Amino acid sequence: MVATPIGNLEDLTPRARRVLAEVDLVAAEDTRHSGRLLRHFGILTPLAAFHEHNERDKTVELIDYIRKGKRVALVSDAGTPLVSDPGYRLVRAAHEAGIAVVPLPGPCAAVTALSASGLPSDRFAFEGFPPAKSAARRAWLERLVHEPRTLIFYESPHRIEESLADMLAVFGAGRETVYARELTKQFETIRHATLGDIAAWVSAERQQQVGEIVVLVHGASAVEDSEANAEAERVLRILLAELPVSQAAALAAEISGWRKKELYELALRIKGG
Repeated sequence: MVATPIGNLEDLTPRARRVLAEVDLVAAEDTRHSGRLLRHFGILTPLAAFHEHNERDKTVELIDYIRKGKRVALVSDAGTPLVSDPGYRLVRAAHEAGIAVVPLPGPCAAVTALSASGLPSDRFAFEGFPPAKSAARRAWLERLVHEPRTLIFYESPHRIEESLADMLAVFGAGRETVYARELTKQFETIRHATLGDIAAWVSAERQQQVGEIVVLVHGASAVEDSEANAEAERVLRILLAELPVSQAAALAAEISGWRKKELYELALRIKGG
């Protein structure tokens, strides 16, 4: 498992360079992309495509290949393999087959962004890419609204404006946020502001909607959770005056972002006095 640069080629470690030259095959998410990396360092190791569309079948082939005494290096397009990239099936199959899996540490966009963010880094939750559709994305984000850990997201350039708008609607404008773009590259950008300011800035600055993007959002504070809890209960009590318990809980969950199950249980307690 070989971590490769996320931008600056000087971040390829000497060990990674040596291993990529010594193995019999490099399994790469995009052979054209990884081929340029290998050529830059004068590495002539053959490449094989290994991506989300062929991972299941290719895993069987690679395990058989390794059993014949060959050595394989797995790389993603950039960063540490398996972090929002294919490879899980291969690693799991290797362990089940008694094949040694050796990790070569290196760049990872999520951890790189976290280290420079100024947000709490003792506990964090890497959430990867949000769902592509807005309705699914909002529902997905709502499940994270009370998460106390720093949240880390990847997002594609063509969805970043809509994704930030959904984060703004779910988390609120005041959440502390860091926008990290094109890390280690020429136009590296790291901006620390409120979520409202970040969303407005990205919407106004088209050049911020290109490249590789990491968004970090401060986790929910105890005060925020307390206020959100009180607001959810206030909404629920109003709805209970007109609606049955199940309907009131469902609507209150949609309005507040609080979990429907918890609101339903709270509604039963309220009704029971």
